[in-house]
Amino acid sequence: MKKLLSLALASAMVLSLAACGGDTKNKDAGNGSTPAGSNPAASTPAAPAGDKVIKIGVFEPASGDSASGGKKEMLGMQFANAETPTVEVGGETYTVQLVPADNGSSTDKAPSAAAQLVAENVAIVLGSYGSGVSMAASDTFKDAGIAALGVTCTNPNVTAGNDHYFRICFLDNFQAQVLANFAMDKFQAKTAYCLGETGNEYDQGLIAFFKQIFEANGGKVITASFPTNNSDFNTYLNQAKAEGADVIFTPVSIAYATQIITQAQSLGITAPFLGSDTLDDNMVLEAANGTDIQLYVSTFYQEGGAPEFDQGIKDYINSNSSAKDANGGNDTIAAVTAMGYDAYYVALEAIKAAGSADPAAIKAALSGVTYNGVSGAIAFDSIGDAVRDTAYIKHSTNSNAWELETVQKAG
Repeated sequence: MKKLLSLALASAMVLSLAACGGDTKNKDAGNGSTPAGSNPAASTPAAPAGDKVIKIGVFEPASGDSASGGKKEMLGMQFANAETPTVEVGGETYTVQLVPADNGSSTDKAPSAAAQLVAENVAIVLGSYGSGVSMAASDTFKDAGIAALGVTCTNPNVTAGNDHYFRICFLDNFQAQVLANFAMDKFQAKTAYCLGETGNEYDQGLIAFFKQIFEANGGKVITASFPTNNSDFNTYLNQAKAEGADVIFTPVSIAYATQIITQAQSLGITAPFLGSDTLDDNMVLEAANGTDIQLYVSTFYQEGGAPEFDQGIKDYINSNSSAKDANGGNDTIAAVTAMGYDAYYVALEAIKAAGSADPAAIKAALSGVTYNGVSGAIAFDSIGDAVRDTAYIKHSTNSNAWELETVQKAG
């Protein structure tokens, strides 16, 4: 994948410091009141007395701006754990216990949540939805000698310069290239309007990557930023309309995306909207429901890609009220859920390869793990990034469903 990217992207890489909704500080309203460091819903029951237990840490946001995505990511792990609750280690059967810690979608809270997992003696960590919180907790895991396996934290800097953080998702520079190419191929776009939150490294980093690629291909890019907690997007949308934008790229959080879509409909915006993986959420689908908005997103998985998994997770959601609540009240499968499911099984493969419950042995074994997941084949390069060269582009049907548009490669 990395060989497909232009060397010019390197200069923008440092700008993209958070992913999957952005990680804003001290913003916990509107997504539940679970305090950082606890999320009982994600826990699995304690093993019977006398059983051998191996603990997997779940480092995800259950509160704050990214809670919707974090809960859906955890849902995949929970389903996988319910499906495969044990693992063979050195000829003995261990019960796998998921141990959650809520990072609150905040870089301020992330280190304490990470420290809680270390104190719980977890053998490996999964997460987080959000690159900023992943990077904020990285040194805590490093100092403890514990491997962390990112699920959808797409920023290049999560794995850069360390040997303990891995991930199974594609990266932001790849995602931006896919979207820029798609805009030009699908819509013959010549002018793109890019809108993100001021100071949000995820939004601004992706916009910087997109701008480089789009302009390098002869396009014109207009950028605009809105202040944190903004709720009126009419000025920005009218600007996009006045500038004759062929596409509007807005890689923002779920909360902002729903407002932008609703207001764009009232203004009669006809330019297609392009969103990053954060917009792959049923709350965004609900905002687009019944509108004329053209919405396209890049993501990791599309329902239908693995029918057996699809049926299993839907049955799990519909038979479990807590799971259904975590999934936004319906059984639409989010790509992050499929990724959380795959991450759990990659962790089991690392544990089996290590032949030990020792975190150091598991960390050493992880780099050599390969796994055919529901989201595709998973292997790691020398940096710890997944070897991925494909993204799914899907569009909203405006009737509460996603439909696959194309499978897109960079280049």
